[in-house]
Amino acid sequence: MSDHYVKVKVQLEQMKSFEQDEEEKRGEDAEEPVLVSSPPASLSPESSSITISGTDASRASMTCKHRGKSRMKLGKDDKKSSGKHMSEVSLHGSAVSAHTEKNLNRLHIKGTGKILQGKSETNGNYVTIHHESSKSTQDTRREEGFKTRRRRPVTVDTSKAKTSLEALKISIKQLKWKEFPLGRRAACDIYWHGVSFHDNENIVSGQVNKFPGMVEMLRKINLSRAMRTMQEVFPEEYDFYPRSWILPEEYQQFSSQIRMVKDNDATVNTTFIVKPDGGSQGDGIYLIRDPSDLKLMTGSQAKQAVVQEYIQKPLLIDKLKFDIRLYVLIKSLEPLEIYIAKEGLTRFCTEPYQEPSQKNLSHVFMHLTNYSLNVHSGNFVHSDSQNTGSKRTLSSVLYRLAAKGVDIKRVWSDIIALVIKTVIAVAPELKVYYQADIPPGKPGPTCFQILGFDILLMKNLKPVLLEVNSNPSMRIEHEQEVAPGVFEYVPSPVDEEVKVGVIRDTLRLMDPSHRKPTIPQLRAGGGEHGEEIPMEAESQERSRDEIGALPSLCLKQVYPKYTKQFSFLRLVERIAALFIRFLGVKGNMRLGPTAFRTFIRTCKLSTSNFTMASVDILYIDITRRWSGATPESREADSL
Repeated sequence: MSDHYVKVKVQLEQMKSFEQDEEEKRGEDAEEPVLVSSPPASLSPESSSITISGTDASRASMTCKHRGKSRMKLGKDDKKSSGKHMSEVSLHGSAVSAHTEKNLNRLHIKGTGKILQGKSETNGNYVTIHHESSKSTQDTRREEGFKTRRRRPVTVDTSKAKTSLEALKISIKQLKWKEFPLGRRAACDIYWHGVSFHDNENIVSGQVNKFPGMVEMLRKINLSRAMRTMQEVFPEEYDFYPRSWILPEEYQQFSSQIRMVKDNDATVNTTFIVKPDGGSQGDGIYLIRDPSDLKLMTGSQAKQAVVQEYIQKPLLIDKLKFDIRLYVLIKSLEPLEIYIAKEGLTRFCTEPYQEPSQKNLSHVFMHLTNYSLNVHSGNFVHSDSQNTGSKRTLSSVLYRLAAKGVDIKRVWSDIIALVIKTVIAVAPELKVYYQADIPPGKPGPTCFQILGFDILLMKNLKPVLLEVNSNPSMRIEHEQEVAPGVFEYVPSPVDEEVKVGVIRDTLRLMDPSHRKPTIPQLRAGGGEHGEEIPMEAESQERSRDEIGALPSLCLKQVYPKYTKQFSFLRLVERIAALFIRFLGVKGNMRLGPTAFRTFIRTCKLSTSNFTMASVDILYIDITRRWSGATPESREADSL
């Protein structure tokens, strides 16, 4: 045995020992096995020749540290064989020759520095092995097609989850992730808040299931403002939102318009529904037929509310009015990514519907579909079936409509359009809120959020948006009277079927191990519509965690999938980008007088008739109009 061979053998044993030490260190942090497959090796019964492509040998042990345990121990037969063969080993260009008395074979190893001894695994690189015992080797490799690699499980902080806690726990358990119900000193991958982004003010990394400003933006007044802006620019595209007035500031306008209609046609007797701005669960909602019936004051304070036209001809099933609760995921704001749950809920009134009249205006169980109201009706039916009772799955209702000849594809298409247009309407102000809480360059988490869209189908099957809930109830049990005057929460199979799937698959989409490098979620000044669009989520459905027992995703991507149809509506976002650009101070949401002057000059809006003095007066008028109009409360509308 030559000196060269001895040197090579010593080097190889040292590398093997170092790699094993690194693997043992990494093994201390490993917590969860994940199945990965090794690429098959092509085999032929010719003389030995092995080729591996990769980096240089000096980086092999570092590569090994990141890729987990994948090597097999050197077998006795192979040790004997290696002693008999003469080999030449080439490591990234440097060759070492060793001579023995028997067969001449050549072994080439490029890059990764993996030393192949007997049965080996290539860690993702293809290996070609030619060996005399090819048949037995091939059978062995087939049996070892899947190796186990360990990785750290995704961590979820659920200390602020509140009413969604049970569904969240089930989802985390199904995903085999790690929950921290009391929080954690070290950073978690995902933080699940029950109310708003500000439930925990000390998060500087990871992902939070709330956007800054979403609670404020989806209050009834702010949502109506956003929808009205879009109705003025694109009236035909936004005709799915009922005509609305903001109280008390638009009371005179509302009153004069209604009286004018009645003066022109005395037979017209429109009904209106009044919704308190901060109301939830149907609290404070009532119907009127005349402006004089409005309850404008609460003590000495004016009530902030929205009054809307009431939809008098809704679609009925079993003579009952119902609405749809659809769950929508905003996965990202920049670039905009929207997903819609394929399954939702339908919530039924508990009294047969009649068109509104002065006699039945106060019959809330006939006119209001809110679950929190109807559950207290003696006619409310708790059912374990998905297609009966006072709460049913959306698919069961659509199936029933399809059986009657309704074009369900058209209905679903209209609902998708409604959702996309609504998100586009609120996105500009959401971006302003976002940059105020997480300015560009400041450490902070990324955000996603599940919204609850309440949609009513009219008799002609046109969908109408009733409202959007920033904190839809994800409770999977319902309150039931088990004895006279005794109530307790019991499981609700319908709720669990829908809500656990939505939460679980939201987490799957937000899994940090599946995230690919994309544009930062929100650039300073907002993004243009030509930004790179990430890969569609359908291609992610066959990810590793779905190979097991998990079902396919119940969330369907609708944007950017349908970008071409709706990108022209994102005009106001560009205006918001200009606004953010001129804010000047990071974390600010208000344009100061100096910045407002700069904005007017830069956009060349000033003329001889619109002087800088006029600009200052306009700024004061705008400030006065909006002061106090945007509530700063961070409380949630938990429905």
